[in-house]
Amino acid sequence: MFAAPIREGIAGGQKWRDYMALYVRKLEEEEWEELERTIQNMENDVSVQRLMIILLSAQGNKVQEISREVDLHPINVRKWIHRYNKQGIEGLRSGKSPGRPPVFTKAQRQAIVSIASAEPASLDLPFNQWSLQRLRKYLIEDEVVDQISVETIRQILRAHGMQPRSMGSQDQDGDDGTR
Repeated sequence: MFAAPIREGIAGGQKWRDYMALYVRKLEEEEWEELERTIQNMENDVSVQRLMIILLSAQGNKVQEISREVDLHPINVRKWIHRYNKQGIEGLRSGKSPGRPPVFTKAQRQAIVSIASAEPASLDLPFNQWSLQRLRKYLIEDEVVDQISVETIRQILRAHGMQPRSMGSQDQDGDDGTR
């Protein structure tokens, strides 16, 4: 695509090996200026390392040389050159990493917070305060969620500015809801 073929062989051309050296595409004057402006602007959202890869490649440096210069594996140097060749400077910006999709929907999270905010007695439960274990059991039995850990409940509540109330408090029967 944007690679320059290099041929090495034995005298007489009897044995040839083709190698592909990857370089950034030929840059227009405006692109050079944009790269230089971006590299000087320390508050930009493009890594200086990525900008250096493109500038070094445009100056004719090979991937292995660039790799040593910017202290990055050659595979990653190639990745950034390819992305620049396809998308320009936008290809050097970090996108949001997708990560693992949320396990619980927004509605489920809101229901967890709402239930945790309610007095257990208002839900016809035989205790006056929630523990995380009791809340977990209720959420599963009431089919708000199929399964959930106590730690996940804690994280959801904290994300909504709530602290779990009265962990391990005793109810009238002396059952603290733990197992």
